[in-house]
Amino acid sequence: MTVAAKVTMWINHLNFIPGDSSITTSFDAVSSGVGTGLSGLIIKSSTIGDIATGGGNKVVETALEVPPGYRVNGVRICYELSSNATFIEQVRLAQVQNPPGNALVLLDDATHLTTKGPICVNSQSPATPIDPTTGSILLSFRINCGNTADRIVVRGVGLLLVV
Repeated sequence: MTVAAKVTMWINHLNFIPGDSSITTSFDAVSSGVGTGLSGLIIKSSTIGDIATGGGNKVVETALEVPPGYRVNGVRICYELSSNATFIEQVRLAQVQNPPGNALVLLDDATHLTTKGPICVNSQSPATPIDPTTGSILLSFRINCGNTADRIVVRGVGLLLVV
């Protein structure tokens, strides 16, 4: 039996965009205001909980670029919290279908990332590695806000790839 080669490919974590108006993302090159202040993507919410203002999940999301010949087998998230009352509640990978009428959820990891950090953790793996040739892959983090003064700072995001 051949074991697939594993590699971590770091993506631009500053590319995540808010899923609705209750979430804001920002960047401060001098200090994130969390922990030792190392810069990163700063995520804040103007509302409490994990439901977006218009309904649905409160998320930040980005589309992924995966090199040819590789499949996605998980996500590595490096982050720090100002308080463990506000945290990443869910990591999700969804693949846009062809035709693009919907996106099929292929990884839905509901492990609560509540360690203040700084810390890096790996998501669970999907049932089978995700083949990017069959459709665009979207990565989202569901946010649960316990206090509107809290911040989540994402310091790095890596794709766990296999050949």
